[in-house]
Amino acid sequence: MAFTFRQLQYFVAVAEQGSVTRAAQNLSISQSSITEAIKELESDLGVELFDRHPRGLTTTHNGHQFLRHATKILADVSDARRSFSDNRTPERGKLNLGVTSLVAGYVLSDLLSRYRRAFPGIEVSAIEDNGSYLEHLLVGGELDVAVMVISNLRDRMALQAEIIETSPYRLWLPIGHPLVSADIISVSDISREPLIMLTVDEIEENTGKLLSALGARPHVAFRTRSVEAVRSLVATGAGIALLPDLVYRPWSLEGDRIESRDVSGALPVVQIGMVWRKGSGMPQAARDFVGLAEALRSGRGR
Repeated sequence: MAFTFRQLQYFVAVAEQGSVTRAAQNLSISQSSITEAIKELESDLGVELFDRHPRGLTTTHNGHQFLRHATKILADVSDARRSFSDNRTPERGKLNLGVTSLVAGYVLSDLLSRYRRAFPGIEVSAIEDNGSYLEHLLVGGELDVAVMVISNLRDRMALQAEIIETSPYRLWLPIGHPLVSADIISVSDISREPLIMLTVDEIEENTGKLLSALGARPHVAFRTRSVEAVRSLVATGAGIALLPDLVYRPWSLEGDRIESRDVSGALPVVQIGMVWRKGSGMPQAARDFVGLAEALRSGRGR
């Protein structure tokens, strides 16, 4: 196979954004360059990686499988470059991390894996809890840094935050749902549907506020703390979900397809960030962790 590193970068960008236009804007290149690269990649692999439709692209089952490999290849190359650019004596120390539930499986796992490879001498201890409690631990000096939803960060006087990822809300639908083929989906359309509500990291509170502000009263059919449960319930037609695109995957654990669509109106975004106590004299291990996160974010934007 003759696919290139750049083709993998373009493919991952389109898969994450669900749109050639948005991927091109993030990478600061032309849409035609991305389109041509994707076509060449599909030709080399002999499979279709995306389903094309008027609203953008969604990954096929083959595309979803290849995305895991492509992401790992890009991560391995990044680690290889880092190993040559950093010739310091391996550091020793400890890093005390906090993480909120929504972030743990979708941001921290990859970030922590790369950090362990780059700084194998650092002992990492992590705790998962809600945002308000993590803020309490940060202010009290019991945590060095937390990876968490910062859209509703409470103690901004005592805490410093650095955004590493933003994720807009989108609508999840099962295959065959009438709204899948709608040209425009409004909040009033959502209010008439049974809603599957995720109850972690203030998502339920934020979704309720969003719908109330837009004059819609949701009919909540099911509440759960499990994203996988949301996927399965949506895929089997038990309801729809309005969730950050960060946690969207096109397939449930049972292999059923889930569609994702934009909703008209100014929907908020979820901000994921690194948080630490202001003026705390962050230990080197924590500074390296924050630096790695910032480097990964800038790398996605190239």
